[in-house]
Amino acid sequence: MNVSRIAAASAVAAASMLLFCGAASAHVGVQPQGEAAKGGYAVVNVKVPNERDNASTVKVEINMPAEHPLSSVMPQPVPGWKVKVDKSELDKPLEVHGKQITEAVTKVTWTADGTKIGPGEFQQFPVSLGRLPEDADQLVFKAIQTYDNKEVVRWIEEPTEGGEEPESPAPVLKLSAAADDHHGASATGAKDDAKAAGHEEEAASRTASGDSSDSTARILGVVGILVGAAGVAFGVLAGRRRSA
Repeated sequence: MNVSRIAAASAVAAASMLLFCGAASAHVGVQPQGEAAKGGYAVVNVKVPNERDNASTVKVEINMPAEHPLSSVMPQPVPGWKVKVDKSELDKPLEVHGKQITEAVTKVTWTADGTKIGPGEFQQFPVSLGRLPEDADQLVFKAIQTYDNKEVVRWIEEPTEGGEEPESPAPVLKLSAAADDHHGASATGAKDDAKAAGHEEEAASRTASGDSSDSTARILGVVGILVGAAGVAFGVLAGRRRSA
C-alpha cells in the first residue's frame, strides 16, 4: 500500500511539474540562428506559440529596444503573413560604416493573411538585426500577441537578474562576446601569408629548375639530331666514293 501511494504521489508531482514547465516556457521568445555577437549582425527567430485551445493567433507585434536602436532591421517574408515595419527619427544619429543614420525601426508587425497560428501550434518569424550594441549583454524586445477572439496578451515584463520569471516576460536576446576579427585573425593571417609565400617561392624555384632542365634537354636533343644527320650524310658520301 505504501509503495502504491508513493508511486501515485510521484506521478502527480511529475505531471504537475510538466504542466508548470509547459506553461512557463510557452511564451513569445527571441532565438538567434547561430551566434548574436556584440557589435555584429545576427538573424533571430521570433518564436510565437499559441497558448489557447479555443483561439488562434492572428497578429504579432515586436518592439525594438529603444535604449539600443538598431540601424538595420529586415524581416524575412513568411507565407500567409503580411509584415509592416515602423520607423521613427532618432534623437541621436547613429554612425555606421561612416554614414549617419537618422532613423531606425521601432516596431515590426506580422498580421495573418490566409493563415493563423492554431491551438497547439507555433510560428517563427525570422528577422535580420544589426549592428548589435557593444555595451550591452542583452536586448529586450517587448511583444504583443493578438488572438482571433480579440484577446490581447502583452509580453512586456522585463526580467530581473536573479529574480523569478515574470508572468508575462518580454522576449530577451542574449548577446555573446564580440568576435575578434582584427587582432587574432591578423596574426594567424600573417603566419598563413608567410607560409603561403614560402610555398610560392619553393614552387617558383622548382619551376625555374624544371624549366632549366627542360631547356638543357631540348638543346641536347637538337644537337643529337644534328650529329645523327651529319653521320648519315657522311655515310652516304663514303658509299658513293667506294662505288666510284
